[in-house]
Amino acid sequence: MYTFPRIDRLPPYVFAAVDELKMDARQKGEDIIDLGMGNPDLPTPKHIVDKMMEAVQKAKNHRYSASRGITKLRHAISDWYRVHLGVEIDPEEEAIVTIGAKEGIAHLVLATICPGDVVFAPNPTYPIHPYSVIIAGGDLRGIPIGPDRDFFEDLLTATKQTWPRPKMLIISYPHNPTTNVVDIKFFEKIVEFCTDHEMMVIHDFAYADLVFDGYKPPSFLQVRGAKEIGVEFYSLTKSFSMPGWRVGFCLGNREMIAALRRIKSYLDYGIFQPIQIASIIALKGSYDCVGEIAKVYRQRRDTLINGLERIGWKIEKPKGTMFVWAKIPDSCAEMGSLEFSKLLIKEAKVAVSPGIGFGQYGEGYIRFALVENKHRINQAIRGIKKIL
Repeated sequence: MYTFPRIDRLPPYVFAAVDELKMDARQKGEDIIDLGMGNPDLPTPKHIVDKMMEAVQKAKNHRYSASRGITKLRHAISDWYRVHLGVEIDPEEEAIVTIGAKEGIAHLVLATICPGDVVFAPNPTYPIHPYSVIIAGGDLRGIPIGPDRDFFEDLLTATKQTWPRPKMLIISYPHNPTTNVVDIKFFEKIVEFCTDHEMMVIHDFAYADLVFDGYKPPSFLQVRGAKEIGVEFYSLTKSFSMPGWRVGFCLGNREMIAALRRIKSYLDYGIFQPIQIASIIALKGSYDCVGEIAKVYRQRRDTLINGLERIGWKIEKPKGTMFVWAKIPDSCAEMGSLEFSKLLIKEAKVAVSPGIGFGQYGEGYIRFALVENKHRINQAIRGIKKIL
């Protein structure tokens, strides 16, 4: 019998139980409204698709590309950071193209973390943040986050109680799944803390553009000294509704970028070149489409939260991401997030993500993904009303 210790370290996939129920119901002909996986449903803007179709007709673009990304795309993301965030990026030494942020984070952690190295990540959080550490053989420590927690107090406590000294902190704001947002002072404290404790930082900025109600998210790299200790991942997935295209960027610390560049040179030949060419158009073209995409998610957020409030489930409106993080109603709290999610599929015909799937401190919550239109969201609310 074969054994695979690295794979055995990965915990069971909690979402699988919900996915199985959802598929069984659909096979029986039931109409399940899927608000579980954060898979954007809006089409990629036409001018980006048109450029892709033009580029794919040219045979020279069918060859291997560059694992670090083509030069013009690295210049485009560097220009984007300067124009939109006021951050200067060297496209040769401080920028690399990744096959989506998820691949980039996983391979950067694999390149920089050795077995036994301690890495901090929030709990709950997006699964690749902790699981990339486990895959790399690192020692993961979760930092609890929530409405009754002080992140920096918990971070300091964990640092004092940890030996060997923690090597890395992985964070992401606006945050998935909790939708928490921060201001620039938060990142200033992160830079100060991690500089003092000699910790690398990875900031996942996947929801940089999906923000609402006048909130403008800061970039980690806007803080003086941030490039000395860390990197930031930006992605076209949510901002330009390009999930299947798999285009992300890692920007910042030169040594970390060099490590990622080197490991990727062994693992891949980069993204299909027509996709990279179309991504240049996305970054250099009109930004109006991004605002329109964010507007749709805001409208869906309002439809869901206003509808749930009408049936007695009050939730605070998030200022960012494409999700709603909802505390389970008191009447169902004892069930736990997994069983409550199963109940929603069976009785309300609505699929959501159980909070426990994002870490132990996600228990007691579920996550709605705003990936259905307003008509379908209202249909989901009518189904949920039957339970409440």
